[in-house]
Amino acid sequence: MTGGDVADAPLIDCHAHVWGPDMPVLTSAWKKPATVYPVEQYLADLDAHGIRYGVIAAASLFGTYNDYAIRAVRANPRLRTTVIVDPSIDFYTLEAMKADGVVGIRLQWFFRTPLPALEGDDYRRLLRRLRDLDMHVHLNIEGARLVEVAGRLREAGVKVVIDHFGWHDPAPRLAAQSYREMLSLLDLDNVWVKITSGFRHPEEHDPDWSLPVEYAQDLLRRFGPEKLLWGSDSPFVGHEHVANYAMAIERFHRCVPDAATRRAIDENGVRFYFG
Repeated sequence: MTGGDVADAPLIDCHAHVWGPDMPVLTSAWKKPATVYPVEQYLADLDAHGIRYGVIAAASLFGTYNDYAIRAVRANPRLRTTVIVDPSIDFYTLEAMKADGVVGIRLQWFFRTPLPALEGDDYRRLLRRLRDLDMHVHLNIEGARLVEVAGRLREAGVKVVIDHFGWHDPAPRLAAQSYREMLSLLDLDNVWVKITSGFRHPEEHDPDWSLPVEYAQDLLRRFGPEKLLWGSDSPFVGHEHVANYAMAIERFHRCVPDAATRRAIDENGVRFYFG
């Protein structure tokens, strides 16, 4: 494989999406997938690249239809998943989901307007239930609103995983205000960031993929590997023409050249998602 030898493969892929045929795609979905990416194909990709564990990230395309992902992790102990839920979900349903391999919920709030009110009764109850069950919030939101939302989540006592480097304005690079503010969040307990999806950065700002490398190296310098999680973002929805699994691993190596540091990030991911 071009992403390195299997012996040097990641232990865990902390971010991928799966779906089968005839899934109920939301009418408001930003993308209608032209093909399927079933769990069997994901497991085959993990095996082909020597990766032991995988984490399914709930896809916004299907809203609260978590059925396929839950069945996938229920049948495969090497997998975990997040889900998208209505904030009124009850404790017993969340508890049953956790027993099946659900590790948290995903707030897919990228450019969502208006934002739901986290101070409302429904979200306050939801966040308390997540805290009590030791489940986390996987937050996907643009950098301009990241710190406000992530800060409120953290204040509620839940673990927070920030998606895709945090989606900062790429033009100022490391000087972006939202990036600087994210660093202050990562200084606190219970906040992590995924070094994923660098291929989604606009090419006009980052033709050589150097910005994700800068992010990763700066985060490592400040926090070490303990705050970082790596994922492939397979099957690269909307960017299938420019990304593939081997490339994702190669980009992980480019972001984190040192094998021992990559292994520490991997072990961090295994601890976080598998306990």
